[in-house]
Amino acid sequence: MEADDLIRNDKVQAIIGPLTSAEAEYIAYLGNRTLTPILSLAPVSAALAPSLTPFFLHTAPIASSQAKLIAAILDMFKWRTASLIYEDSTYGAGITPELVYILQGYNTRVTDSLALPIDATESYLDTLLYHLKENSTRVFIVHMLPDLAARVFHRASVANMMSDGYVWIATAGIGSAVDSLGPDRFHDMQGVVTFRPYVPATDRVMNFTVRFKERFLLENSGIRDVPNPSVPLLWAYDTAWSLAAAINKYSVSSSTPGTGRTLLGAVLNTTFDGLAGRFRLVNGQLQLSTYEVVNIIGKSARTVGFWTPESGIFKNLKATNEKGIKQILWPGDLAIAPSGWSMSSTGRPLRIAVPSRLGFNQLVEVSYSLRTNTSFVTGYCIDVFDALVKNLPYPVAYQYVPSTIYSSYEELLSLVFEKKADVMVGDTTISMSRMNKVAFTMPFTDTGLSMIVVLKKDSSGSMWIFLQPLTSTLWITSLAFFFLTGFVVWAIEHRINPEFHGTPWQQFGIIFYFAFSTLVFSHKEKLESNLSRFVVIVWVFVVLILTSSYTASLTSMLTVQRLQPTVTSVQDLLRNGDRVGYQNGSIVKYWLEEMGFHKKDLLGYVEVEEYAEALQRGSGNGGVSAIVDEVPYLKIFLSKYCEGYTMVGPTYKLGGFGFVSPFHKSM
Repeated sequence: MEADDLIRNDKVQAIIGPLTSAEAEYIAYLGNRTLTPILSLAPVSAALAPSLTPFFLHTAPIASSQAKLIAAILDMFKWRTASLIYEDSTYGAGITPELVYILQGYNTRVTDSLALPIDATESYLDTLLYHLKENSTRVFIVHMLPDLAARVFHRASVANMMSDGYVWIATAGIGSAVDSLGPDRFHDMQGVVTFRPYVPATDRVMNFTVRFKERFLLENSGIRDVPNPSVPLLWAYDTAWSLAAAINKYSVSSSTPGTGRTLLGAVLNTTFDGLAGRFRLVNGQLQLSTYEVVNIIGKSARTVGFWTPESGIFKNLKATNEKGIKQILWPGDLAIAPSGWSMSSTGRPLRIAVPSRLGFNQLVEVSYSLRTNTSFVTGYCIDVFDALVKNLPYPVAYQYVPSTIYSSYEELLSLVFEKKADVMVGDTTISMSRMNKVAFTMPFTDTGLSMIVVLKKDSSGSMWIFLQPLTSTLWITSLAFFFLTGFVVWAIEHRINPEFHGTPWQQFGIIFYFAFSTLVFSHKEKLESNLSRFVVIVWVFVVLILTSSYTASLTSMLTVQRLQPTVTSVQDLLRNGDRVGYQNGSIVKYWLEEMGFHKKDLLGYVEVEEYAEALQRGSGNGGVSAIVDEVPYLKIFLSKYCEGYTMVGPTYKLGGFGFVSPFHKSM
């Protein structure tokens, strides 16, 4: 390698270059091994981290720094899907992970991520563009070097993809070179939005431009139209200047011990206002603070805004609080921002598959008019989908296509999988097995698996129901305390109170009578001792609490009909060998079989009324002991049959209802 020869034989102290990613990776490790600073403008990968290659200095902005700018532009125009076309190289792949991650934070999805070989043929490009044209997304992010980008835009123009409705966003690798584009390339890129590092139009830059053109004409006498120096050229100039300034400022020479480390530190500590802006390296990487957003119109690139990480996008560099962007002329000379989405290349409405069903029409109902031979689709799921489409930032034409009543949900999912339908709308449960074939939206309902059983009356009530509010232990304890209270009062009072005198039987009667008269607070005996009065007061308070609780419990038992479920859990059903009902066409049958139920014990039903009839017959009379279904269906059942049935057992969490689309299909 030439770099190795320069270091070993020519004893160079630093190298400016190389220009390609492959060379940069090799020379970076060479410089690290020989302690020779390498200053390069080449696109680099994350593998060249400062901790691994401290002697490699990247004097051009890293490609991934543009990711937030791209996300800000897409978010400004409410574009939620985009296709990424990038060069199949270290430079091209460098932006992809960061861009996808940041776009997710803006609720934006990359629907296609396509890598182009640098030597891609026209046929290859046409095939790729046709694939993109067939999809719904009309926002394309192009990240590649100018030469390949020019070929892509030319083939896109031939394919009529630089027309109304399309959005093309090119990264800074292309935007930095627009001033050097020829007339033909400008023609193919009309309406493209791109960006480039902002270069202040200082006197120094103007003088450099004049000198550059004069020098260029002297060395290339046959060329008349000399382009302005590109931004990468200005970075190259600043790179050479930084090295010279570091050597001059820190008096670095080849005779200085540890020249490589000294020179590296000198360059890292060198900051100045260069031609391309402020030159400052942090961790070996050039820091760029401002991007210029440009719109290619006619034969020039017009500045429409600026972007900084702190302020976002704004119109004027001198007024960063003026958010937004100037008028952009989009492909096809369109002044209004495109929707970023199209129904399809054929322009037909979306085909929305809808299940036809006999029961649970609150969710989805398909009705037909024989007079007009048309169908009408209504229900909760339909209302949710209509509201979703209505709130999209772009118009969507769609047509409901009801299935036959004999079509299962799996058959409808197959239609979407085979792209015979664009979307499926209905009460479709999200499950792992289904997600292997199609894509689901986020669930629009919470759901779970539970069961409905019949309530039976509690026949334990009888003439002795008045004893049930208290347990037997509490009854015995209460009676014991009644007698104990009477005895304590008698023991205190019978010596000093004549009313507690008499024969033994009379005194026993006084104890019994006094104790139970406290229930109604009607004891007539006058107490002489303060101690006995204290005992009675405490006991009367306890009796008040006891009688109040007893009265409330007995009232509840007498006025409220006591109902108990016939079954309380799935384990009860399995243990008893009971029959279980489920909804025909749903995946509940599969789940029940997984729980351990035999097929002969599973009966399928369609309508709500069939659920009620089967439960009333019971498992022993051709019916079922329980209906196992998803919670939304069970709630619909209970809303109609609110008496005599209840939902019991644990609720097993499921995925919920979601709308269905093919993989890689966006809306």
